[in-house]
Amino acid sequence: MKDLLNKAKFATQPGGRPPAAIEVAPEGVLAAALPARGQPPVYAFEPLPPGAIVPGIAEANLRAPDVVAAAIRTALGKVSPRTRSVTVVVPDTSLRVFVLDFESLPPKPAEALPVLRFRLRKMVPFDVEHAGLSYQVLVEKKGELKVLAAVIPGPVLQEYETAVRAAGHEPGAVLPSTLAALASRDSMEAMLTANLSASALTTSITNGQDLLLYRTLDLPANESARLQELQRGIAVAAAYFEDKLQIKPRQVFFAGTGGAQEFGRSIGDPELTVTDLAPIAEAGAATSPGQFGIAGVAGALAGVS
Repeated sequence: MKDLLNKAKFATQPGGRPPAAIEVAPEGVLAAALPARGQPPVYAFEPLPPGAIVPGIAEANLRAPDVVAAAIRTALGKVSPRTRSVTVVVPDTSLRVFVLDFESLPPKPAEALPVLRFRLRKMVPFDVEHAGLSYQVLVEKKGELKVLAAVIPGPVLQEYETAVRAAGHEPGAVLPSTLAALASRDSMEAMLTANLSASALTTSITNGQDLLLYRTLDLPANESARLQELQRGIAVAAAYFEDKLQIKPRQVFFAGTGGAQEFGRSIGDPELTVTDLAPIAEAGAATSPGQFGIAGVAGALAGVS
């Protein structure tokens, strides 16, 4: 498989990823490309019909693979990427992300990956041996090692990669939506972030290069129950923020669909200001992403030279 995290989380090394990216979601495909060095990205959004993508780890995600491939081809065609290789941002619910503690880990990936697979074997309800797996060391001290690991079922990873190839492109790095979005803001300050999709909410807390919380909640279809779950999810994350950092959060950085203003109204907490993690930029948009957030693709392009 292609490197899932591409050895980058909140920041990237220059030239570490392709100069083009797509986020594939139930709402549609958002493509972004850097036309030339020093120039801002160009964006294009291609909607998908309801039901074309149903993200998850248990069943097929792409229910209409030809339709998804066509949307990828169209969106990328509008941004004219410089290379065939693209970073692919996939829904958070298509994989699992863990922060694991070890006393030590072999320095070579070829030796570390079997250790991680053994650890994850009882933590995920799918075949870990044939899953896509990548990791990154977050904290390394004497006798303490904190590792960020992302694991995706092999058949699910193959679905997304096959759709990209069917569109005439090559999948480079593959990133979960929230981890990609976190890379869009280069900040060493503590941040509480919420990433909302049609079916899930992922809350995360970062402090410098450390990841203190990463939690994905499946949301109910019922509107009233969904609203209650959103509010509960943010309340739990804010309480965890205060417990870990000994200070109340004043701001939630928002990624995903709907926009910061609408999300702020939904959670209804006057003590929390909701701000877009990566503001939607109409300038440079071949086709407007509308209410589909650009943080995922912006983060995927962060650090690209």
